[in-house]
Amino acid sequence: MRAAYVERSHKRCMEMGIPLDRVYSAKIITGKELQKKLEERRELILTASPFIDQLYNFVKGSGFFAMLTDEGGCLLNMIGDEGILAEAYRLKMVPGAYMDESSIGTNAMGTAIAEKIPVQISGREHFVTAYHRWTCSGAPIRDPKGRIIGSLDLTGYSENVHSHTLGMVVAAVDAIEKILVIKEYNAKLTLAKNHFETIIESLAAGILTSDMDGRIIMSNKNALDMFGMSKKEILSRPIYQLFEGWEKVVDTLKARDAFHEEDVYVNTNTNKLQFSLSAYPIYGEGGGLQEITFVFKEIKRIRNLANRIMGSKAIYTFDKIIGNDERFMEIVEYAKKVSDSKSTILITGESGTGKEVFAQAIHNHGDRKEEPFVAINCGAIPRNLMESELFGYEEGAFTGAKRGGAPGKFEIADGGTLMLDEIGEMPIDMQTKLLRVIEEGVISRIGGTKQIPINVRIVAASNKNLIQEVEKGNFRLDLYYRLNVLPIHLPALRERREDIPSIARHFMKSISKRLNKKEVVIDDEIMQRLVQYDWPGNIRELENVIERMINMQRLPTEFAVNSHPNAVLMKDTEGCINLEQMEVRLIYKALMRCEGNLTLTAKALGISRNTLYRKIEKYRIECAEVEQCAKKEHTEQ
Repeated sequence: MRAAYVERSHKRCMEMGIPLDRVYSAKIITGKELQKKLEERRELILTASPFIDQLYNFVKGSGFFAMLTDEGGCLLNMIGDEGILAEAYRLKMVPGAYMDESSIGTNAMGTAIAEKIPVQISGREHFVTAYHRWTCSGAPIRDPKGRIIGSLDLTGYSENVHSHTLGMVVAAVDAIEKILVIKEYNAKLTLAKNHFETIIESLAAGILTSDMDGRIIMSNKNALDMFGMSKKEILSRPIYQLFEGWEKVVDTLKARDAFHEEDVYVNTNTNKLQFSLSAYPIYGEGGGLQEITFVFKEIKRIRNLANRIMGSKAIYTFDKIIGNDERFMEIVEYAKKVSDSKSTILITGESGTGKEVFAQAIHNHGDRKEEPFVAINCGAIPRNLMESELFGYEEGAFTGAKRGGAPGKFEIADGGTLMLDEIGEMPIDMQTKLLRVIEEGVISRIGGTKQIPINVRIVAASNKNLIQEVEKGNFRLDLYYRLNVLPIHLPALRERREDIPSIARHFMKSISKRLNKKEVVIDDEIMQRLVQYDWPGNIRELENVIERMINMQRLPTEFAVNSHPNAVLMKDTEGCINLEQMEVRLIYKALMRCEGNLTLTAKALGISRNTLYRKIEKYRIECAEVEQCAKKEHTEQ
């Protein structure tokens, strides 16, 4: 029996005269019109993107794809398995296609928006026959005011859809809506904070607040500039040591008299300077004097740094990087040496090797450590939003643009460090613009003509071989050389196995403390298994395994069965062989295939030359003998 919402939808479709044999959406926008739509829905796309990825990851490989639409049913983003996506593209289900009922009949996205409830449309419940193979689970997305602003859908072949599929979609939508509420709340708090700080910083005066014991509680940037002090210095100094006349100010305010525009001498870091001082009382609930605000004025204000509140902070330092491997420690020392350089750095290495940790440590070790550290993942930002994310936009640059415009990551990072993670994923047209910014040191916001000077130290990172990407035409050679001034290559964890025990113990201690759970004892046998594993996910995977150990209070099953999680028990005419025998056979076969060439053999086995040398020595493999066998075999063939 069909659900009531399906019957209502079919009735609407018949009244609209939608043909049953319709294949494509009646409305598909492209080009500038689609670009405008994506910019207008930028906030929704960015907010929903991680949840769509998470939703898809639950069903990855099962023939599903997830879609995001706006309130009108226009497809904004989609991700899924290659096979079913190809089928969807044949039906022109692409960004810009409208999936509302008037365009394509009954379907989960359009019907969820029309009915204002989560729905599941399966097989023949779709009005048009082209979609009868699929089951769609969709739910409307509402903004904090309860208005529908889009929909989320998970579609798969009907035989693969589980009864909980719709529940997963609803849970994802609920998470998206909660994030939207949090963002609105944070925006209001930020606005209030910005309002207060902008007023304080925009005044042509140095402003301090102290308690009645003379402890300085707050200082604006103008005061620091005027007195030539750091924030740490000024907060550590009693205000009565800063200027002459503290007692007079307190007595005057306690008597409820005004203290305005009186000349005082301030003990700055360089010499004693004269300023004009006004003091204002702050009363507590009981009416007593609790704090005093001091306003120092001079002829001109040094500079306005109100926009610095948007800067980010790097938390990792080199002393938090764990390692004893000689080659790895040489990399750490090299990174320390280049920390103060203005030249760009390119950090390469497999996923999970700690590229951002190194980038933050470099920032915190250099002379920009008090400035912002801003990181952006070039592979996580939709292609059409990349430019506005990097360079910002002016008010009115497009429909939906924020009033007053918005700064991009370059402006936010001004004076500090900008990390461009996964730089190999950056679109080729954006690479051209990035190259120009690096060369000229200025940017222009979208919709603006003003050139904005920027002082940013760029640290790029990639898990791809960028030279290969250059050869494929995916990456500009001139940009590669601009970024690769100071190269740092991080080795895979399997290439520094001696560091695994100390890293594992560090994670065991820190994660158990964070989870408030008992540490698991890592005895010699368990540690040996961890050391022998090749860790394709590197440090990130090791951290994940340790967290699982803490939660399970034991070693994960796949580590307990064999000494190597990737090892499989093989049989032949001689019966079972152990792991060492298997490894010896693999090395012999690889050596013979590569005719004794160690470099090629290491590459074929997916290990470093040093690791191959150690194994050859361990198993006493005679390379000369292998080379002769290989040549003999080649001759016989």
